[in-house]
Amino acid sequence: MATVVVFGAAGRQGMAQVRQLKKAGHEVRAISRRDDPFLGENFGHVDIRPADVRDEASVVAAMEGADAAFYTHPLMAPVSLVDGVTTIGVAAVKAGLKRVVWNTSSWIPDRAGDSFSYAGNTAGINALWRTGAPATVFGSVLFMDNLLTNWAFPYIVNEGRYVYPHRPGLECSWISLDDVAKFMIAAIDRPDLEGAWLNIGGPQILHPPEVAQLLSNAVGRSIKYDPSTPEQFAKNLCDAFGEEMPPEQRAITEPFIKAFYTFNNETSQAPFKVDMGPVLERIPIEMETMAQWAKRQDWRMTNKPRPPAG
Repeated sequence: MATVVVFGAAGRQGMAQVRQLKKAGHEVRAISRRDDPFLGENFGHVDIRPADVRDEASVVAAMEGADAAFYTHPLMAPVSLVDGVTTIGVAAVKAGLKRVVWNTSSWIPDRAGDSFSYAGNTAGINALWRTGAPATVFGSVLFMDNLLTNWAFPYIVNEGRYVYPHRPGLECSWISLDDVAKFMIAAIDRPDLEGAWLNIGGPQILHPPEVAQLLSNAVGRSIKYDPSTPEQFAKNLCDAFGEEMPPEQRAITEPFIKAFYTFNNETSQAPFKVDMGPVLERIPIEMETMAQWAKRQDWRMTNKPRPPAG
């Protein structure tokens, strides 16, 4: 059993990490400034502590006495990605952690060339290695749980439309956030994964119309794929944050999201597609398919709060 510090615990990704860590019998320190960061979900005992990546001393204090730390860089972070992972790495060395596991939340390029914002992951990995932290990095390429967010879920439930900015032929390896967390947990006690980075996706490669059919099966009625333009999708995503996203942040985020999905649709590098065979040979976990994931979701509009994204 390990004690694991989870940064970004209040987000959808962090909550999945806490859920799977507790399920596996680990102790969890959730980093959050909220008294109830889990939107009412009960994980049992979780030690909730504040820390700020702009304050290295607070990060060291949060890590002291722990075995490992999980880091997910938030969309609206107060520092750059490189600065964030550098602080985590430096603090981990000072606190004597056995492992840092960083989930980049997106594809990690494996060759030189134009890779748009994904190049930031490479810069972040290099910065993390330079801190000397015993780290493992996973590039999780596309989340099934995105379909539960405020910029996707209402269209599916209220209008029978799966709205996403993927061209109909785009090949995607959707992965559940619970499976991402399982990979992260597997890295805690794997010496051979220290200094390693791997892209991870789901067990299937799906086109958008196939996703719509799987959603139809889960919801019990026809769901049609309605491809969005990257521009409209960027607006929908920012709208979903509401007042949580100030105007100055929106002025940066909206054009970035538009350009990001334009790149993904047009590049030959396939950032959303992963051959999971070699990965599962190295880290053999049982993964869930899109059909299995969709079947266990509640496809009803309720008053239950949902994170707007992530």
